[in-house]
Amino acid sequence: MSVLVTNLKAGLSAPEEVLIEKGIRRLGVERATVQEAQLYKKSLDARKRGQVCFVGSVLVKLSIDEETLCRRLADKDVQYRPDTELRFPHGTQRLKTPIYIAGFGPAGIFCAYALAQEGYRPIVLERGYDVERRVEAVERFWKHGKLNTECNVQFGEGGAGTFSDGKLTTRISDERCGYVLERFVEFGAPPQIVAKAKPHIGTDKLRGVIKRMRQAIIKMGGEVRFGQRLDSVRIENGKLKSITVNGEEVETGVLVAALGHSARDTFQMLLEQGVAMEAKSFSIGMRIEHLQSEIDKSLYGELAGHPALPVGEYQLSYRENGRGVYTFCMCPGGLVVPSSSSEGTVVTNGMSEYRRDRKNANAAVAVSVTPQDFGTHPMDGVRFQSSLETSAFRLGGGDYRAVGTTVGEFLKGGAGLSLGRVEPSYALGVTACSPDKVFPPFVTEMLRKGLLKFDRKLHGFAAPDSVLTGVETRTSSPLRILRDGESMESISASGIYPCGEGAGYAGGIMSAAVDGLRVAQKIISVYAPKD
Repeated sequence: MSVLVTNLKAGLSAPEEVLIEKGIRRLGVERATVQEAQLYKKSLDARKRGQVCFVGSVLVKLSIDEETLCRRLADKDVQYRPDTELRFPHGTQRLKTPIYIAGFGPAGIFCAYALAQEGYRPIVLERGYDVERRVEAVERFWKHGKLNTECNVQFGEGGAGTFSDGKLTTRISDERCGYVLERFVEFGAPPQIVAKAKPHIGTDKLRGVIKRMRQAIIKMGGEVRFGQRLDSVRIENGKLKSITVNGEEVETGVLVAALGHSARDTFQMLLEQGVAMEAKSFSIGMRIEHLQSEIDKSLYGELAGHPALPVGEYQLSYRENGRGVYTFCMCPGGLVVPSSSSEGTVVTNGMSEYRRDRKNANAAVAVSVTPQDFGTHPMDGVRFQSSLETSAFRLGGGDYRAVGTTVGEFLKGGAGLSLGRVEPSYALGVTACSPDKVFPPFVTEMLRKGLLKFDRKLHGFAAPDSVLTGVETRTSSPLRILRDGESMESISASGIYPCGEGAGYAGGIMSAAVDGLRVAQKIISVYAPKD
C-alpha cells in the first residue's frame, strides 16, 4: 500500500527531489514514518509561456495507517493506493494441443510472454522476420525501393510499432499498463518511462527491448517462428479444430489472432471461413513536417532551448458536423518513412529515435472516415485504403515516391512543392501533387480547415513552407473481428481469440500490449498448462 500525492509543481531547473520533498510535506507526517518516497509521474505544463513548470506526483509508503491518513486529510490531491499486483490464476481444463499466437507485435509479444511465464509454452507465428533481418529488409526498401511484401514496416518482429516513435501513451486506464512499462524497463527500456507522463522508447531502443523479450519467451519454453504465415483455419460446429501454416495443417483448439492492422489477406481468409467481423471507422490524411526548432519556439517562446525542456510535441484536434480532423502519432525530431506492405502502393508513417534529435518534426494530420463514407461490408475499409494507396503510387510516379505539396500551395488550391526551410525527409523522394487528386473532397476540405484551426492554437503550424507528404492510411484497423465480451473468443468460432489493434481492440503500443495481456489472462483462467 502507498499514498499518491498529485499536482505538485516545481521550476524547470529544480531537481526531482524537490517534487518528492513537496509530496512528503503535503502529507504533514513525521519524517520517521516515511519508509519510501519516489517520483510517480512527471509532466510539463507549458500552457502559459511565462509560467512553464513541471507538474508531478509522488508515491509515498508510510509505516502508519495510510488509508486512515488519506480519509483524515480529505485532500483531492492525496489518494490511498492499495497494492495491485497483476495475477494469473490458472484454470483446470486440460489443453490437448498447443496454443498458437498469430502475430508478434505488442499484443502478440505480451500475450506470449504472459503465457510462457505461466508455463503454457505458446507457439508464435510471425509472417515477417526477426528484428535484425527485418531492419535489413526495411532499409533496403528505403534506399533502393525494393519492397519485401512479407517483411516491411508493417510485418515482422515488433509489428508496426518497431518503426515508430515508440510512444507508450494511452487513454485507457488499466492496471496492466504498469506491468507493461515494468517489463519494458526490465528488458532494457530507459527507466524514466515509468515516471514520464508521455513516455516513449524510440525505434532504436525498442528494437533491442523486443529482441530480449523474444529471447525470454523462448527461455521460458515458448517458441517464436518467423516467416510463418497463417494460411487458413478449420472450424467445425463453431469450434476451431486446426490451422494451416505455410501449407502445413496443425491441430489446435486455441489461436490468438494478434494480426496487426495491415494483415489484409488474413482478414479476407478469416471472413471466408465464417469468422464474424464488421467495418469500423478509422482516419486518413497526410504527414506534415515542420522544423523542430519552430515547434519548440511556438510551444515555449523565449524558453525554447532550455536544457530542462523536452523536445516540443503537440496534439491537436477539431470537429465539425460530426467529423474530426486531428494530429496523430506526432514524432518530434523524426522522419517520415516509406511504409508500404504491398506492391504498387504508397503508405507513409512517422518514426523517431530515442534522442528525437533530427531536424524535422512530423505528425499525421488525419480526417475521420466511417462506414457511411466507404461502405459497410467488413472489407470495404480495406478496399478504400487500398484505392488511396494505389492512387498515390500512380500519381507519385510509380516508383514508391510519395505525393506531396507545401501547406501554402495546398491552402490556395495549388499542387506545387515550393520548398523553403523544410526539406521532406521521406527517403524515396516526393512528387509534387495536391491531396485533392488523391482524397475525396470532404477529406481535403477538413484537412484545410484543420490546418487553419491548428495554426491558431500552435503558431506556425500552417506555415507556407511546411510540407505535406502522403498518404497516411494505416492509423488503425479498418475492421473489427467480433469477440464475446466475457470469453474474449470470436462470436462465431470458439477457440479463436481476436486480439490487439488489428482485431479492432487497441490503438497503439500500450493498448495493444494491454489487450494481449487481457487475452492471455482469459486463456490462463480457463486452461491448465498442457504438460
